[in-house]
Amino acid sequence: MHGRGTGSHGWGFRKKHKKSGHRGGKGMAGSGKRADQKKTLVLKLYGNNYFGKQGITSRGTKRDIRKRISLPNLELNIGTYSKKGIAKKTKEGMEINLENYKILGGGKNFSLKEKIVIRAKEASASAIEQVKKAGGEIILPAKKEK
Repeated sequence: MHGRGTGSHGWGFRKKHKKSGHRGGKGMAGSGKRADQKKTLVLKLYGNNYFGKQGITSRGTKRDIRKRISLPNLELNIGTYSKKGIAKKTKEGMEINLENYKILGGGKNFSLKEKIVIRAKEASASAIEQVKKAGGEIILPAKKEK
């Protein structure tokens, strides 16, 4: 009956009831503009990384991942550092080992209260000045000459 005559056999327009035309698709078919109904399915199958941008970004947008710490933060957390074994009390004052960090100054109004010796990867000019003013020093690795 479906293939003879008008071919609708109660299904309306003939195109509507051929093969898989109006029955959606398989897999990720139809996950375009109006695919809100498929979001839960996609999240279950592919996880939360399916939507949004992934992959390589341009070199200009690469994030700076160096570790930094400011002198006010360092002074605040000296107790924690000594418990972890990062800081030790010596004759010269407090010696702190932060070899993977860059030390930043604390601004114009900040001044260190005690003498500190810091081993660090990098340090800003203001941080070096503020530590020297308090009687301490920042020990940086020797730069290799080309």
